[in-house]
Amino acid sequence: MPTSLPYGTWPSPVDARLAAAHDGRPEYPGFVGDEVWWTAPRPTEGGRRALVRKHVDGTEETVLPAPWNVRNRVIEYGGLPWAGVARPEGPLVVFSDFADQRLYAYEPDVPGVGPRPLTPVSALGGGLRWADPVLDVERGEVWCVMEEFTGEGPSDVRRVIAAVPLDGSAAADRSAVRELTDDHHRFVTGPRLSPDGRRVVWLAWDHPRMPWDGTELKIAEVSADGRFAEARTLIGGPGEAVAQAEWAPDGTLVAATERDDWWNLHRVDPDDGSTVNLCPRDEEFGGPLWKIGQRWFVPMESGTIAVIHGAGTTTLGVLDPASGELVDAAGPWTSWAAALAVRGTRVVGVAAGPGTSSELIELDTATGRARVIGAAHQDPVDPAYYSTPRTRTFTGPAGREVHAHIHPPHNPDAQGPEGEAPPYVVWAHGGPTGHSPLVLDLEIAYFTSRGIGVAEVNYGGSSGYGRAYRERLREQWGVVDVEDCAAVARALAYEGAADPDRLAIRGGSAGGWTTAASLTTTDLYACGTVLYPILDLTGWASGETHDFESQYLETLIGPLAEVPQRYAERSPALHAEELTTPFLLLQGLDDVICPPSQCDRFLERVAGRGIPHAYLTFEGEGHGFRRADTVIRALEAELSLYAQTFGFDARGVPRLELKP
Repeated sequence: MPTSLPYGTWPSPVDARLAAAHDGRPEYPGFVGDEVWWTAPRPTEGGRRALVRKHVDGTEETVLPAPWNVRNRVIEYGGLPWAGVARPEGPLVVFSDFADQRLYAYEPDVPGVGPRPLTPVSALGGGLRWADPVLDVERGEVWCVMEEFTGEGPSDVRRVIAAVPLDGSAAADRSAVRELTDDHHRFVTGPRLSPDGRRVVWLAWDHPRMPWDGTELKIAEVSADGRFAEARTLIGGPGEAVAQAEWAPDGTLVAATERDDWWNLHRVDPDDGSTVNLCPRDEEFGGPLWKIGQRWFVPMESGTIAVIHGAGTTTLGVLDPASGELVDAAGPWTSWAAALAVRGTRVVGVAAGPGTSSELIELDTATGRARVIGAAHQDPVDPAYYSTPRTRTFTGPAGREVHAHIHPPHNPDAQGPEGEAPPYVVWAHGGPTGHSPLVLDLEIAYFTSRGIGVAEVNYGGSSGYGRAYRERLREQWGVVDVEDCAAVARALAYEGAADPDRLAIRGGSAGGWTTAASLTTTDLYACGTVLYPILDLTGWASGETHDFESQYLETLIGPLAEVPQRYAERSPALHAEELTTPFLLLQGLDDVICPPSQCDRFLERVAGRGIPHAYLTFEGEGHGFRRADTVIRALEAELSLYAQTFGFDARGVPRLELKP
């Protein structure tokens, strides 16, 4: 029988070290011949991304030892970092290494030969970066996005599609890189070559648009010498966001685009740009392009299309474009990453569910069977200690819907005191054009198994619910997100599910902004945890962030030149005098997206006001924490903040020093 214990003190096997060891998920699966390859997190190895190979016999191999880190920094969030091709003499793989951002070629089956560089090192600005590679062995090249800094400023940058010789001649000579597009567009994705090799398509967009605001699907003829000619726009523009485009094996061009309110799949005529919606549904078949090379769908040799689709939650399905029939794969997974690959009848992707962490899943469309083939979920503790989440829709201001995942406190060995409601922490996701998926997260279990509830709020502005829901945040950032989080917290308290005096809020990046804005504009929360946040809008919009998001606030807040007062009115850094509750601030010192200077200015205004707070910084960490020791320190500090604020004893956790 469960023992009655104060909330927050329940003994739990889910400690911070365990949660940190399982942080991250597999990414970027692909086929090299019949083998499946992907990148995998290694939090205990400095947070690097390893390249993993699954041989045909089912054995797995980590292809490159530490410190090789298969990851790039294109648009800072990175993109597809590798490509491979099978050959009689063994696979050839091209990848980007995080340390120097160079492209490397590697033949793992050739003994005694390590990776060889294909691109030079640039000492200027952020250097030369490469993403979304496509191998063209016949031409002896790899085609990919090239991001090149032209100065020391974060926006002194150009991006084009370029061809890099596989012979290594560009490793010391930048001029050996062949540029395939001009730099008239600020942003581009990697090329997609038609089956006959005659045409190529890619996506492009410009400031102040983000890719979910509007992109253009470009097409060009490919000459015999591999040059792009007669480039033109097929579909898209300022009000239409094309998320992805692919050629089917029969030469049909398919795109995920928002002709209406949802990203649906369309067949696109490559000559005149006319379109046909292949499966009209109030569901997303695409998403926000945060990383170059994301894939929500892939055409198959059979003529069908493997698709990720859904509203709020997602599933993997197979679409017959002729009939519009869509058949979903069975399984416990409720969230699929935009990372599909196909070969023959096989579809590989990355998925997770409420009771499973992210796994590598293979669907055989010939049999309809879906199975785990890599990164298989294994419960490190008895799953009885996991909370069972509930997806709910709450009512926000003006009657608008607010979506959330509620994770009640749960522990088979303990229960709260009779008649007492538990503390709850509202989690605000990043982006803000992002989404909290319905999946098992040991960081959430770290709190719920101790008696602290978690409410993940997909506030207005979140992706996954159509364009209208996403655009609720247009010029309303710091208003709608704050109100929606508060609506969920108040509803839980009103229902008696949460203690109104023990509510907290936490979030990272844009979620850190929502957290700080909530603490400075409402009196709802007793404390908050702010991770690598945006705090000063004017500074962030005036050269303090990277190029990709440097004009994001033009839509989230409004044009800086027209509404400068709005930037000041909503910035938590300028309203520290409104802060009355304890807080924890966590920041990576290598963060170029939300730099430490934002935190510094905020803390200057807080100093001497008697507000208990702590500021922890982490060397070697950028935007988002990847190292196990960082995650451990951050989780334990957060729990200590709640213990001191809510009045319980967090045994076994170092006490966080809160300074006035």
